[in-house]
Amino acid sequence: MAGENGAEREFLEFRRKVQQAELLSASMVRLLESLRFTGRLSVVVQNGQVLKSGYEEGYFRRRPGAALLE
Repeated sequence: MAGENGAEREFLEFRRKVQQAELLSASMVRLLESLRFTGRLSVVVQNGQVLKSGYEEGYFRRRPGAALLE
């Protein structure tokens, strides 16, 4: 299924950008929109340097018809 593969690639790119503190770029905004991300992103900056960045996964909306993982 090509749609799922594309979404998976986008999510992996999203995680990479979070891990590398690329949260404020235009490409990140496009990724958030395409993923329909409704969660929280956090960035901790001290003396002009990003010390920590992250996101809370619990805020993703379930897609219609998506099976629950058990």
